[in-house]
Amino acid sequence: MSPSPLNGKHIVLGVSGSVAAYKAVDLASRLTQGGALVEAVLTEAAGRFVTPLSFQSVTGRAAYTDSDLWSGPAHVLHIGLARQADLLLVAPATAHTIAKLASGSGEDLLALTALACRCPLVLAPAMDGGMLDHPATQENLQVLLRRGAIILGPERGHLASGLTGIGRMTDPKEILGRVRFLLSRGGPLRGRKVVVTAGGTQEPLDPVRMITNRSSGKQGYALAQAALDAGAEVTLISAPVSLEAPAGATHLPARTANEMADAVLQACLEADLLLMAAAVADFRPAQVKDQKIKRGEGVPAFELERTRDILLELADQRRRTGHPQVTIGFAAETENLIQNARRKLQQKDLALIVANDVSSPDSGFATDTNRVTLISQDGREEVLPVLSKAEVAERILERALVLLA
Repeated sequence: MSPSPLNGKHIVLGVSGSVAAYKAVDLASRLTQGGALVEAVLTEAAGRFVTPLSFQSVTGRAAYTDSDLWSGPAHVLHIGLARQADLLLVAPATAHTIAKLASGSGEDLLALTALACRCPLVLAPAMDGGMLDHPATQENLQVLLRRGAIILGPERGHLASGLTGIGRMTDPKEILGRVRFLLSRGGPLRGRKVVVTAGGTQEPLDPVRMITNRSSGKQGYALAQAALDAGAEVTLISAPVSLEAPAGATHLPARTANEMADAVLQACLEADLLLMAAAVADFRPAQVKDQKIKRGEGVPAFELERTRDILLELADQRRRTGHPQVTIGFAAETENLIQNARRKLQQKDLALIVANDVSSPDSGFATDTNRVTLISQDGREEVLPVLSKAEVAERILERALVLLA
């Protein structure tokens, strides 16, 4: 699997005349770091805010202005840019540039390139107070949408004029995620439905306290991104974590083990693959206090009861429905790693289990790396070295592809 659907893709980044043009430099840098080959095309007005050198410095590739249209291979420059482009991304897209694209104008290099392109067109509008709501702008956006363009934003916030309203360009990080998702749709898991769970569930003791664990959700979110990169339709069922769901995933929050069980069983009715990376609580208080427990009332005693065993319930559902086709579980252990993981593999009827020793400082909860062993139903073990959680996710998805085949 490619580490990123951006890898090797040619992206023409159109930059028009907005104060948000400085964000386009950050966007070009992020796209390049993701593996894309980025050629920037600046309108004359954009050149008043940023320079071609800014883009060349972060992409390592040429950046063009209208002056390039009339020098050198001028009569074919826009054709060359258009033919190699996998995506035309205009960010920021001003009201003026949107109008030119909607009318089919060919008055500058960016507009000519857009006319020649046969790849997807993505626009990130940016404009000041009231301009977005003008009937002409709205009509132009509708024209472009009917032609298949994808519009990202704009967002509400503080504008250059000092006004507050809708007109801010979508954040480059979010644009990057949406572009990554768009370019991944032809991957090896296209048409497949994947469910991923992540994070540590929370079982309340009273209105302010809870039983939980140290899971950060990082491995589960990395799995969701890897599945998206492979072209899958992804449902991410997550306990509360301080992470943003990957662009393109359907995000379903689940706080308790019971909420997660309900969400997983429902989502898996038509799923092809389940990646059960969440750290689900094994026990919960038998009774939850209605009011905050006071220190002065003495040390409270809690009776615990078992939570639902999601994978056992799922195994029963799978025997009835045939879904998900493949279930991959996780075993986070502090002792007898392989023995405990093998027991869970058999008891929960899994196709593969990912065993990791969470007592290791470079593996498990809250780290950016993981050290895991993949154990399959036929007894084979694959011990992976210390890898980033993104790399671990890619290795797991490679095994999932084989199992689904």
